[in-house]
Amino acid sequence: MSHAMDLDTFLRTDPREVACGEVMELLDVYAELHAADPAAASARYPHIAAHMALCGPCAVDFQGLLALLADEPGPAPGSDR
Repeated sequence: MSHAMDLDTFLRTDPREVACGEVMELLDVYAELHAADPAAASARYPHIAAHMALCGPCAVDFQGLLALLADEPGPAPGSDR
């Protein structure tokens, strides 16, 4: 992203938007719900969905969690889990 686009995004940011720290507190919950049902995740946590559209570093962390969830193997057949 160019500096002009970064500045434009910053200037259009709603001051009521949640901060990165608040997003990080729920990011694992949001990622699990998003992996199962993206529409439900956006409906349940619209503030996090909006933050992901504006914050590159948080979006990278989110994409990493989604990748981990997609590759996560389930319990082995016959295991106690």
